[in-house]
Amino acid sequence: MYVPVAKALFGHYRRHPFQVLLVWLGLTLGVALLVGVMSINQHAQDSYQKGASLFTNPFPYVLHHRERGKRVDEPLYISMRRAGFNQCVPVDIYRTSTQDGHDIQLMGVDTVAMFAFNVANPDSVAAEQPLRDGFTTQWVSTELANHLGWVDGQKITLKDGNKIGPIKLVEGGQIGSGTRIFGDMSIIRGLSDHDGFKLIYCGVMDKAERDALRDVLPSTITLSRTETAQLGPLTRAFHLNLFAMGLLAFVVGLFIFYQAISLSMAQRQPLVGLMRELGVGRKSLAWVVSLEMLIWLFMGLIGGNIAGLILAQKLMPTVATTLSDLYGANVDLTLNWQWEWGFYSFLLGVCGFALASGWPLYRLLTTPPARLSKRMSLVRFSGREFSWQAIVASLFIVIAMLVYSAPQSQAQGFTLIALILISGGLFLPFMMWKCFLLLSEKIKIARLRWFLSDASASLSYRGIAAMAFMMAIATNIGMETMVGSFRTTTENWLQQRLAADIYVKPEKAVAQQLSDWLEQQDEVKRSLVQWRHEIDTAQGIVEIHTIGTSAEEREALAIKVAAPDYWNHLHQGKSMMLSESLALKFDAQPGDSIALPAPFGDGWKVAGIYFDYGNPYSQVIVSNRSSLIPWIQDAGRVGVAALFNEGANEEALVDGMRKQFNLQETQVSNQRDILATAMRIFDRTFLVTDTLCTLTLIIAICGLFFSTLATELSRQRQYALLRYMGISGRELAFLGGGQLMLIGLFSALFALPLGLVIAEVLINIVLKYSFGWTMSVSYFPASYLITLGGSLLTLLLAGCWPVWRLIKRSAILSLREAQ
Repeated sequence: MYVPVAKALFGHYRRHPFQVLLVWLGLTLGVALLVGVMSINQHAQDSYQKGASLFTNPFPYVLHHRERGKRVDEPLYISMRRAGFNQCVPVDIYRTSTQDGHDIQLMGVDTVAMFAFNVANPDSVAAEQPLRDGFTTQWVSTELANHLGWVDGQKITLKDGNKIGPIKLVEGGQIGSGTRIFGDMSIIRGLSDHDGFKLIYCGVMDKAERDALRDVLPSTITLSRTETAQLGPLTRAFHLNLFAMGLLAFVVGLFIFYQAISLSMAQRQPLVGLMRELGVGRKSLAWVVSLEMLIWLFMGLIGGNIAGLILAQKLMPTVATTLSDLYGANVDLTLNWQWEWGFYSFLLGVCGFALASGWPLYRLLTTPPARLSKRMSLVRFSGREFSWQAIVASLFIVIAMLVYSAPQSQAQGFTLIALILISGGLFLPFMMWKCFLLLSEKIKIARLRWFLSDASASLSYRGIAAMAFMMAIATNIGMETMVGSFRTTTENWLQQRLAADIYVKPEKAVAQQLSDWLEQQDEVKRSLVQWRHEIDTAQGIVEIHTIGTSAEEREALAIKVAAPDYWNHLHQGKSMMLSESLALKFDAQPGDSIALPAPFGDGWKVAGIYFDYGNPYSQVIVSNRSSLIPWIQDAGRVGVAALFNEGANEEALVDGMRKQFNLQETQVSNQRDILATAMRIFDRTFLVTDTLCTLTLIIAICGLFFSTLATELSRQRQYALLRYMGISGRELAFLGGGQLMLIGLFSALFALPLGLVIAEVLINIVLKYSFGWTMSVSYFPASYLITLGGSLLTLLLAGCWPVWRLIKRSAILSLREAQ
């Protein structure tokens, strides 16, 4: 019994081959985006745990300066070598850009020390071949070279006109396939004039050797393991946002899969009704249809995992560059499939599959055979389903209101977004159905009445795809608003915060002399000195910054909220300013008292809270008249800023300053370069999210297109009758395409306010509790118009084709095939 039943049911796809693509496409694309995001996130986390891999040998320990930005002195390394620590290798890192705008990291290696390391550690030898290539060769992984379009032997031109190379392409397994370019340290020394080393990597050492090494280290240098576990907390919000986008794409794919399965079941209902009347039992039908569903599931999972791995491989260079720019993480570009990704996708696929196919299968098996035998009889009951969907949507709205009233958190924000999208998606078919029916009753023109009533009936097979389309557009608008608001706020904040024209990082011994020299220059309006330090607290690393009493420093501080006369309190009492993220951690407001570890202690008043976008660490500002200044000056680092008069010759003054105080190139930065670099990193950070949003929208458009294409047979009879009644093929094409356009327009207009609500949640809850930042919401009508217009135009062009294919067939042939 099972074989003939299976042949009869599976034969449906021979007559409707496009449904094979629709069913497979929905699940496959949803799984692909989910697997792609999961693989990127897990691969990055694995790279954090591996720590620094220099060539193929992982160095388990690293020496670095306790203060961020400072370097390890070369005499210290020489004394270590003399003391017998030959397992340590110094490296230097230099960040720059190529002439065509690609940000790169040059990692300089002491090749002589590396040879000595290989001799001393024969069981853990670093890659020999790259070391034999000479001091003038730079080693680039093939993955990075392919991403940037480089070839073996090519010389790379940097933004300042200098060239490096020729480059030597090596497999990522030999040097690691991150975003770094390796070469001899002399190359970096030729490009930059700074002294010392960024890091000193050390090989395997037992506890006695580590203790002996710590005894010879100064207090400013620390020995730690290279597993950069601190990257996990810093990047958690970034990875969580990526995963949320992947999960959303998976849900949109499930909607497409659900609509395809529903359509397939509805079109086969006459066949199922006939088989039921001939004696085929529900059990036999259930087993055969369940087998069909399992086949679709495994086809979707296999195709989705393959496509997801390809997608992740394409996006990995962008993600790796972003993580390197933001957090200094070196993430491998080589990504291999892992069984965990397939297992997670299988679990989510099974759960989603059960939700997507359970109701269509139940409805098909429980409907009386007599009703099933009538062609498309289930379509007439779609209004009842839409009403039930509206009731469920109302329930979700009530749940969303309860969630919103609970204490705010990042999880609460994502939960609200999910509830908003689901309730909006469930409401959409009901709203369209009611609106179309109401308009059809009011309009007296026969063709328009048919147009609207038929559009209402078509929601039985287009409604789910319209829901997915609406959700994708709402998500795009929400992300566009959030990213645009974030970008506008960050750019305005940087322009306010970067009040000076140049920023200098001198040695502490010459900082005051440099400031006095700048004050004496006619082209300099004002010179500012700022001290910085860090302390470890229960809330994580907290940066300490000092501020002077000048009007420029006050204007550069982006105040969120402050106590009355906060400026005088800050400079005259035991007060401090808190960054927004730290204030959120302390739950502090202006006027509150907080305590920090020594040398701060208790009793510090919060004078105000200021915006500090882009900083992964919390921050406090104290007056340069504070009692803490001797401690900060003794253990911290200093910066000097200069404001120029209008028309000043910046280049000549900076050259004179460098010669006067023997400053290196990397010690001086100008406002324009800092702002341009920050905004370039910002745009790259959200490039992956933008790509995922676009792919999600493409999936939704494909769903609506294929749903229209797959219903060609079910509409043959009515189109044939309409043509016999005198309606031309051109009019039918206009009416059919217009219906799809009307549904798309209704969905888009419904999605617009929903997307703005999502943006509000993203900005005021998710961003706030992910990074500790708040900002005002900005709106971008031109961007929304482009998104909506492009989506609708694509939908219109896609929708005309299936209707045109239908009307090209002769009316008598369509009527005969529809019998």
